[in-house]
Amino acid sequence: MNTASLTATSSPRSPLPRRLAVTVSFLLAIAGSAVGVGALGGQQISEAAGGLLAADATHLAPAGPAFSLWTVIYLGLGAYTLWQWWDRDDERRLAGLAIASMLLNAAWILSIQAGAVWLSVPVIAVLLAVLATLFRRLTEIAPRSLVERLAADGPFGLYLGWVSVATCANIAAALKGAGFTGFGVPALLAVVVLAAVVVVGVGLTLYGRAPVAAPLAMIWGLAWIAVGRATDAPDSSAVAIAATVAAVLIAASAVIQLVRRRSSGSAR
Repeated sequence: MNTASLTATSSPRSPLPRRLAVTVSFLLAIAGSAVGVGALGGQQISEAAGGLLAADATHLAPAGPAFSLWTVIYLGLGAYTLWQWWDRDDERRLAGLAIASMLLNAAWILSIQAGAVWLSVPVIAVLLAVLATLFRRLTEIAPRSLVERLAADGPFGLYLGWVSVATCANIAAALKGAGFTGFGVPALLAVVVLAAVVVVGVGLTLYGRAPVAAPLAMIWGLAWIAVGRATDAPDSSAVAIAATVAAVLIAASAVIQLVRRRSSGSAR
């Protein structure tokens, strides 16, 4: 073997397999969504698994309109899928985690359709961990353009924020399915969980470049939990107030961080 062959650099890896894998994963996620809304013969998520994920199932269930955010998230994932066909290098190493998130989303829907709410909990927990890791990568390296910010940072921020709230609702549904009654004070337990959500939401606003999409999705989910508990069973003014306060605190934290960021930027 000659010296030239030892020192020669290999050619860059082709981005085509990554692009195809992301695209196929997105299509599977869309197919899973179609199953979740009953378009392909399955039940709507709110009706599947004995209605454990219905808007009136638990104290942490958001009112029905909250789930319209999924449309925005799927549109965002579609934008990312298209954009990554122009992103040759995947410098921020998003593709693998994006693929995992979309496949886990489809798996979560299938587990609910199968009535296995207990199985959906570890699935959504892993999905949350994947999205948290993806969020960290988004904050470590700034987007190279406004298009990248809109096609990658925005959609996955919304995705993480919503799944953070949905995980709490999912666990509450699984516990109800297992016969757990919240030690006789389910509303109090829900308030404690909402306090933990505030900690997570504020933490997201403090981390990295003062993100907007993730806390915005959390505020959306919390606001609809408040509406649900104020207008539908199981009604609870305590939970409605706690969810409202949680949304306000996260919003205030996000605004403060944005103001600080702009102030520090203008001071340079």
